[in-house]
Amino acid sequence: MALALALLLAFGILTLWIPAAWPVSSFEIGVFILSMWAVCRVKRQPPLLAYPLIPLSFAVGLGLFQLFAHRTVYAYETTQSVVRWLTFLCVFFVASAALRQERELLRFRESMLWFSGCVALVATLQLFTGGGRIFWLFQVPYSQGAMGPILSYNHFGAFIELLLPLALYRALRETARPYLYATLVAVSYASVIACTSRAGAILSTAGIVVVACLAWRRKLVAGRHTGAALARIVALLVLAAFVVGWAVLANRLLQPDPMGQRRELDITSLHMIQAYPWTGVGLGAWPAAYAGYAVVHAGVFANQAHCDWLQWTAEGGVPFGLAMLLLFAWSLRLAWRNLWGLGIVLVFLHACVDYPFSRPALGSFFIVMLAMLATRSGSEAPPSAASAQAG
Repeated sequence: MALALALLLAFGILTLWIPAAWPVSSFEIGVFILSMWAVCRVKRQPPLLAYPLIPLSFAVGLGLFQLFAHRTVYAYETTQSVVRWLTFLCVFFVASAALRQERELLRFRESMLWFSGCVALVATLQLFTGGGRIFWLFQVPYSQGAMGPILSYNHFGAFIELLLPLALYRALRETARPYLYATLVAVSYASVIACTSRAGAILSTAGIVVVACLAWRRKLVAGRHTGAALARIVALLVLAAFVVGWAVLANRLLQPDPMGQRRELDITSLHMIQAYPWTGVGLGAWPAAYAGYAVVHAGVFANQAHCDWLQWTAEGGVPFGLAMLLLFAWSLRLAWRNLWGLGIVLVFLHACVDYPFSRPALGSFFIVMLAMLATRSGSEAPPSAASAQAG
């Protein structure tokens, strides 16, 4: 089951660029089939009951309530949103069932790590040599500046920052192949610099600093390896960032108004929340409701609020926003104890200025990381057990 889930996640990411509905539908159907397989195994292995099941189930139930009670301004989009949240719920159920064993968990983490590294490498090479084509072959709308199969540079930044702390954690703990994992960290970080996502670059840098400092403070790296590991990683990070260049990202960071139109979108979301504080305008219905609450009409279609936190609250009301806030608090506690999961916190923070949860495949990577944290109630092993726990 773990292998099937890994292949399905890879398929979902690698087909994000396709401007059609069938990749998303295929991914969702695959998740539902895997969830039925997991249900059939319940008698042999009881399901893991963890807090994320509550907000994910609440999202599905809320969307169904809005549909049947006619509390949504756009029933079609609310139906699509219910399917997306149901997909996330099934992904958590499948991942928590498939990754209960320590060996399976470590293998899965390793596969996610190397998959993200390969995507980062391909994305960086494609950016500079692909001529705006996906995988050097496919020309699709909005592909200029695409990072591998991910058309949005902000989504790409969220994808990498989710898994970058895991890569750094592995590099700090590795003694047999130290340069291999350090290079993986450098390639991943360089891809975020190359994609020019401001939030991605800031949060990725912060994640590297926090993981390194906490790993040193908690003595998660054997003393004689700490200095060498950090020096090796820092040197490769600087080299990789120098190769891809800082100029474009630096210009974006120095813009006089970094919020741009996001400020008006945030105000619009607040107006929706004020009008529908308890039931929201309907899950997925923010774009349809936007025109009625917009403070500025720029003449373009506003597809998302560019702040998932405000959009969750606008679409599902204050109770839904609070449920997601409690999920963030839950993940923050476990990520603090298991540093490899710190990427979850980074993506939650990234959601303040973007919408990384809008795509089922991209959001499912985040949900799988939640499930992996849920299966690990303890903290990292001490350096003496690093060889057994390094994965």
